[in-house]
Amino acid sequence: MQERKEENKLLQQQGLFSRIAARYDLVNHLMTGWQDNRWRRFAVKKLNLPQSARLLDIGSGNGQIVLEAGRQYPDCICVAADLTLAMLTVGKRKKFPIEPNWTAADSCKLPFPEGIFDGVISGFLIRNLGDIKVGLENQYRILKTSGRIAILDTTKPSNHILAPIIRFYMTTIIPIIGGLFTGNKEAYAYLNKSTEGFLRAEELAAYLAAVGFKKVAYRQFAFGMVTVHWGEK
Repeated sequence: MQERKEENKLLQQQGLFSRIAARYDLVNHLMTGWQDNRWRRFAVKKLNLPQSARLLDIGSGNGQIVLEAGRQYPDCICVAADLTLAMLTVGKRKKFPIEPNWTAADSCKLPFPEGIFDGVISGFLIRNLGDIKVGLENQYRILKTSGRIAILDTTKPSNHILAPIIRFYMTTIIPIIGGLFTGNKEAYAYLNKSTEGFLRAEELAAYLAAVGFKKVAYRQFAFGMVTVHWGEK
């Protein structure tokens, strides 16, 4: 029963991201005032990859993280994996500093041997996982010893003085922007619900530590709406 529920959730997410794939990057830039580029740059830097590193970008979407990884680590070998074929199709049309190996993969069932990547990174993926622990365990498994993880995602902001404004922006303004540019307001309403139901930054850090990651740390942006976590195997 639980397995069928997870399959239905995956199908729902695939359908949602397929419908907004063509304008996904543009809407992300608009919603964040182009700050998403800065957050990706910071997350990729935290990987601290060695020369000729193997990098997995899981939930790669249209390849925005791959683009930044190619700028910072021009000799790395990158695998870009996503479950939504429409996203991969859009990504394949782009030109990158490094040419990624595109593959379809479920982040909770990664089809890679143990200990082959120097780094694993994701952007706006973890909050959509049916089982966060299983997803993180998979990423831990495919990392080499001393390999590093970086996670960029929205997080549930703390209750501070700006919380009502942030909540209004997320629940009202973002769906309007997404609807105007993709014709799918419901998709962006879902994305915000997934943030509201997600973890706080310190809770996700605890998940990383529980899976086995060491030197876990994080930095928050946009008044706590966005967080970059990192750690080491």
